[in-house]
Amino acid sequence: MSRSGSKPTRRADAQHNAEKILGAAVACLSRNADASVIEIAQAAGVGRVTLYGHFPSRDALVEAALIRLLHEGDQVLAAVDLTGDPRETLRALIESSWLLIAQSSAVLEAAQKTLPPGRLHDLHAKPEQRVGDLIVRGQAEGVFRDDLPASWLAGVLHHVIHGAATDVATGRLDRADAPGFISETILAAYRPR
Repeated sequence: MSRSGSKPTRRADAQHNAEKILGAAVACLSRNADASVIEIAQAAGVGRVTLYGHFPSRDALVEAALIRLLHEGDQVLAAVDLTGDPRETLRALIESSWLLIAQSSAVLEAAQKTLPPGRLHDLHAKPEQRVGDLIVRGQAEGVFRDDLPASWLAGVLHHVIHGAATDVATGRLDRADAPGFISETILAAYRPR
């Protein structure tokens, strides 16, 4: 095999290793926000040197894992039609994304420990904008309360989703019931006074 013929194979192997490392990082950090580089490398089936060849630090790996989850979430949310009744649209957003958001909470926790707040805000800007715009539209149409800021209402949604995820993880809430419970709680909280 010629030297030029081996380069694509090396690149493919390197890309495969990077994907394995990212997948392992998401899995390990989802279980434990404090998962070490050694744990992640072992889960990926690579050595630390290989891991550090792709991600120069744990911080960089955590950021890449969060970016991957946000990208997956964005793909799910992009499929939701945001033009209908704000209440039904919010229900559809919750049903399509609550589990992904819940599963990413430990990765987000790891990112909060390692990344500057400005970077976290930048990474979350697109999903936050999508929810914020929907809430503002619902307020303008009179179907969501407008006596509280849209940013506060979006934060309430975030906390209810994470609370539901905790309840599912501890067995206090059945996973199948969670989207309905979240939707009913949020729609009641958003109802105009």
